[in-house]
Amino acid sequence: MQLAEVVPWGRLFAEYQRMFALSELDLKKRVLGCADGPASFNAELTAQGGKVVSVDPLYGFSRDQIASRIAATRETVLQQVRRNREDFVWRQIESIEQLADLRRTAMELFLEDFEPGLHAGRYLAAELPHLPLAGNSFDLALCSHFLFLYSEQLSLEFHSEALRELCRVAPDVRVFPLVRLDGQISEYVAPVVKEFLAEGYAAEILQVDYEFQKGGNQLLRIRCG
Repeated sequence: MQLAEVVPWGRLFAEYQRMFALSELDLKKRVLGCADGPASFNAELTAQGGKVVSVDPLYGFSRDQIASRIAATRETVLQQVRRNREDFVWRQIESIEQLADLRRTAMELFLEDFEPGLHAGRYLAAELPHLPLAGNSFDLALCSHFLFLYSEQLSLEFHSEALRELCRVAPDVRVFPLVRLDGQISEYVAPVVKEFLAEGYAAEILQVDYEFQKGGNQLLRIRCG
């Protein structure tokens, strides 16, 4: 992965709670965050005493490199949101200014935590569909804003392989959102659910108390145990 291809955009712990319907019990489990990017979920959960590891190819770069890329792309992302503001739900996040503040806070918390977290093994430079992790080394795996969102770039086969890999490392897998970048439900959701159900997994689509991208208020949960 080339850093110039990356548009870092981090979300807060409170957003993860709503996106993935995380209970207090969930937060006491061993959690894997996949494709976390510069989210503050790891930093905030660790500060609360949680056990969490984040994986993303972004973590192969230095803190300064990531910080520079965030600074270089931040205004571009906000301009895109301004141009397409009708594609978003301005309820829990009420304005572009508030969105900018939330994302800045998340990414600053991430950057502050990145180097100590990297040394502690909480941030791993890796990517789906192959993770350098032992089987069943986590209780819960979360995948945020990667699978399904990039359906035009990633094939159905990639999605199936990636989900199987997440099921290999955790018995409870949750993916959010289920819409593509254009806001339409991914054409891969139905065949993935059918495939995993046919193989004896428990797969279901759940409504969640979070919606910023219009239609992005559902997660896929696969229970692999």
